[in-house]
Amino acid sequence: MKIGIIGAGNIGGNLTRRLTALGHDVSVANSRGPQTLTALAEETGATPATVAEAARGAEIVVVTIPFKNVPDLPAGLFDEAAEGFSVIDTNNYYPQQRDGRIAAVEDEGLTESRWTERQLGHRVIKAFNGTYAQDILDLHRPAGAPDRIALPVAGDDEAAKKAVRALIDDLGFDTVDAGGIDDSWRQQPDTPVYGLRAGIDEVTKALAEASPERPAAFRG
Repeated sequence: MKIGIIGAGNIGGNLTRRLTALGHDVSVANSRGPQTLTALAEETGATPATVAEAARGAEIVVVTIPFKNVPDLPAGLFDEAAEGFSVIDTNNYYPQQRDGRIAAVEDEGLTESRWTERQLGHRVIKAFNGTYAQDILDLHRPAGAPDRIALPVAGDDEAAKKAVRALIDDLGFDTVDAGGIDDSWRQQPDTPVYGLRAGIDEVTKALAEASPERPAAFRG
């Protein structure tokens, strides 16, 4: 599968490592330019790209950059993506630590990924936002393994969600359907499922126990 990864930090870098190891054709980009990705490209065989090039021909595009930087992505980012492509949003809103106050999230009550959709002009599937980056390398397990952990996946586009869940299964993790994007607050920071290393039943329970009230530490 052709996959574009925008953001080469902890999550983006480790997804690049695992996806190339599984045989996927990965293009990876960051804000500093492809010349800064030489080491990752040599390690993994991924193709370093500019942000504008990363989605070209991609069936799945992963957007894994700081939340506040999403509006700065170039216009027409997905113009040359594959037909029927899916977008994975891994981002979280950290107003006090990094992102500053974003009124649409704070005042309108938009979920993080609904706000991201508005910036991108395309539906997204929220996944990996509560996953420890190192777990992508260390905790993958074959299907049916008793210690296989599950990741929540939210989104409104059922075909895209199916494609993303299949990719996560390929990566070595189970998934739990966490509902639509307006339900994705259930997996935002400081919810029971955030950072949870557990199987399907426990992840399902944690999603159900979430409160829509954003804790003070995660408000601007």
